[in-house]
Amino acid sequence: MRRIAFVASEIVRHGGAVLCAAVSPYSDTRSECRLMVGSDNFIEVFVDTPLEVCEARDEKGIYAQARRGTIQNFTGISDPYEPPVTPDIHLETVSTSAEANSEIVVRFLMDRGFLPRP
Repeated sequence: MRRIAFVASEIVRHGGAVLCAAVSPYSDTRSECRLMVGSDNFIEVFVDTPLEVCEARDEKGIYAQARRGTIQNFTGISDPYEPPVTPDIHLETVSTSAEANSEIVVRFLMDRGFLPRP
């Protein structure tokens, strides 16, 4: 995560925009990343999906491998996940459709001035 944040901070420093989709299980690391990129430019999105739903949706069987111990240090199984306490955007994937969640993100980005209003 720190490497991703470093690269993102360099892109932002030079006027670019960055979207990073990564599992970041530790609160302290997310805080460090926010500092690296800058609070005004860092948007934490919590894609909130219960573990049992993640496992049910797992077409590749990665969670099953983690449960069997084939994959070590797997977030949510053998390694902890610290959910964000105050994410900038909180998306619920069970009760909200992908389309509705995308609208939440776009609206947030427009409200913050990252995207122009139509």
